[in-house]
Amino acid sequence: MSIRILIVDDHQILLDSLSLLIASIPDMEVIGTLYDSRKVPDFLENNEIDVLISDMNMPYLTGIDLTLKLRNQYPSLKILMLTVNDEAENIRHAFQAGISGYVTKKANRAELERALTTIARGEKYFSEAVLKELLTPVSMNTTSTEEVQAEPKALTLRELEIVKLIAQELSSSQIAERLFISVGTVENHRHNILQKLGVKNTIGIIKYAIKYRLI
Repeated sequence: MSIRILIVDDHQILLDSLSLLIASIPDMEVIGTLYDSRKVPDFLENNEIDVLISDMNMPYLTGIDLTLKLRNQYPSLKILMLTVNDEAENIRHAFQAGISGYVTKKANRAELERALTTIARGEKYFSEAVLKELLTPVSMNTTSTEEVQAEPKALTLRELEIVKLIAQELSSSQIAERLFISVGTVENHRHNILQKLGVKNTIGIIKYAIKYRLI
């Protein structure tokens, strides 16, 4: 069954080009496109959608505002933020609002397909660029009322991928299948992650993922 997609962006040329791109991906169907984010709720009342692709910065309702508006009424709707905005604070706010994935507009066709497929099956998706931004050390120029967190440990991008999958309660064999690597390689990564984070078990890894908002 095809993944049914609605795209909302205030640039018509992007709506047109993105629709053509997604049409070239197997098992995906663009049901509609909207340049006015205020029209999304009415569209959803009359059409069944699996994934909403939304820009971040739009007139009237931003991508975050739109997500907050839709979350309670459409809890099963998966929302992918596709935007030029790659600032860590905005990324965190978007996930806190309830999006399922975040990809920058620098992404190619393969990454967009991977993102859509991942969130359609109920998982979170972070692009590689987003992961790098999230792991940028927190600025020390915080106000006195803010808690200054320690800098995240220097995990590799592959280790970060595995941390996310562990936090989603996937087994080593499931992770190996997802990432096209051997179970032994997963176990080696798991061991290195435990050593780097200074934790003893999966619970410690999940606490790390929550602390740095990777899930």
